[in-house]
Amino acid sequence: MRAFSLSMCLLLSVAPAMHAQAAPAANPLHWGPAPAVFPMGARMAVVSGDPSKAALFTVELAMPSGYKIAPHFHPTDETVEVKKGTLLVGMGDIFDASKAKPMKAGDKGSLPAKAHHFAVAQGATFIQVTAMGPFGMTYVNPADDPQKQVAKP
Repeated sequence: MRAFSLSMCLLLSVAPAMHAQAAPAANPLHWGPAPAVFPMGARMAVVSGDPSKAALFTVELAMPSGYKIAPHFHPTDETVEVKKGTLLVGMGDIFDASKAKPMKAGDKGSLPAKAHHFAVAQGATFIQVTAMGPFGMTYVNPADDPQKQVAKP
């Protein structure tokens, strides 16, 4: 009886760990429109953290083919990983796709805070961005900021 009790105790103590391993690795992401600072057409999901807080966060951004982000910069360092598709990334104050370098699925890179850069999606592209919050994005040319563009009648 004592051996049975010991065996049962061991089984009950490892059962939660076994269940956790059998469960899906991650919760499904909740996708919605990207914040207004991005051009229309992108979708975003928070993977971890809170981009509005002064702490580490990770988001995924889904962009349709041809989606362009004008030259901009961020207040903190960021790490970008391409999950699907190709992201063409260029450095500088002027959007010039011919000077952009391709980042393909599986590629990962870092950009320092305040580095002026631009991007364009080649095919449907998904990227994961990890940075310290709060998230910020400043366009080199304020006229490129979608939040400042006035809808024309």
